[in-house]
Amino acid sequence: MKLSILGCNSATPLENSHTTSQVLEVKNHLFLIDCGEGTQIQLRNQKINFSRIKHIFISHLHGDHFYGLVGLISTFRLLGRTSDLNVYGPKGIKEIITLQLKLANSWTNYNLFFHELESKTSHIIFEDDDILVSTIPLEHRVYTNGFLFREKTGKRPLNFQKIKDFKIKSYDFQNLKQGKDLITEQGKIIKNESLTLEPHPIKTYAFCSDTSYNESIVPLIEFVDLLYHEATFLDSHANLAKKTKHSTARQAAKIAKLSNVKRLILGHFSSRYKDKSQFITEAKSVFDKVELASDGKIIHL
Repeated sequence: MKLSILGCNSATPLENSHTTSQVLEVKNHLFLIDCGEGTQIQLRNQKINFSRIKHIFISHLHGDHFYGLVGLISTFRLLGRTSDLNVYGPKGIKEIITLQLKLANSWTNYNLFFHELESKTSHIIFEDDDILVSTIPLEHRVYTNGFLFREKTGKRPLNFQKIKDFKIKSYDFQNLKQGKDLITEQGKIIKNESLTLEPHPIKTYAFCSDTSYNESIVPLIEFVDLLYHEATFLDSHANLAKKTKHSTARQAAKIAKLSNVKRLILGHFSSRYKDKSQFITEAKSVFDKVELASDGKIIHL
């Protein structure tokens, strides 16, 4: 699992600081999470093959989280995309994007599917054999979701030191990887555990976009490997955090501690703060394993 931060600034893009957007690479998927202005420029800057993106997750309909979406959709058309594109976001996102495409007479030459969200409880929005994605309902000024990405238990790696002693047919390899026992030509059953290794531990990533302090999300994100939580303000502006339904660094750290997450990454910083180290200091007074997001930062799990 690999997370690439494209942008983590709040409200407006600056010369060297972009608004929210991330790419999560997991199990051969390339998921785009939010799409602020300049996202496709950042994709190019980081040399990410964005033609592989088939699923885009939009947390809410504030501009700094989705104003880059129609541009990216249009670029896909210009590049001759043919594969389907799925967009998951709040109800209304289909109307916004299709109106822009309609007035520009720029309909896509590929299938564009919108999966509009309006539930205020967590539910699964994407699932295949390898990964499950569910919503994390958040509290903001407009309807907002975070997203939880959870790997499924992987296939069992073959123990080549053990299987060399047996005559293995091609279909046996797949059966073993799926946890099935081996039946030899003589009818003897060889237990799977003696021929394979334990699958790699599953990884989980929780993206919590704009939100006020909200302990109701704790059961949804318990024990995740990495939590991204917005920290727009420091405690000195806690009144603004409450008014605008954002969080402080200390509040984000408290959520991380209550949730027993392994690592916390803070982002969505207000541009009023020039010294971002204050966010680390404030958060570490509550939760130790914390770091700051930055444009271009890559995190491997």
